[in-house]
Amino acid sequence: MGITYVEGVVKGSSSKQVSVNFLVDSGASYTLLRPEQWKAIRLKPKRSMTFTLADGTMIKRNISECFISLPQGEGHTPVILGEDGDEPLLGAVTLEILGLTLNPFNRTLQPARMMLV
Repeated sequence: MGITYVEGVVKGSSSKQVSVNFLVDSGASYTLLRPEQWKAIRLKPKRSMTFTLADGTMIKRNISECFISLPQGEGHTPVILGEDGDEPLLGAVTLEILGLTLNPFNRTLQPARMMLV
């Protein structure tokens, strides 16, 4: 398994935006922003969820929404409002919203094969 990063821009409801270097993690459900990133674009918590980490640890994090722009596409997505020590992740829900998939062989984002069934 390789590590893949992609540069993106996120915006909140204000005109503020911030660049983010995301680790693409197709095993993570939601995209995550660091505290300084989501605070810079003035996101506010809308709800909270409990997540299970790879080691089985359970953590609770607040969730909001933002507009995300990647070289491969853009759209609105739910995001985890990270806490100190959390690193930016680009998760599966955002990939699906943007119609993208991670190619594990060349570690690139590419259009997903969309099914209408």
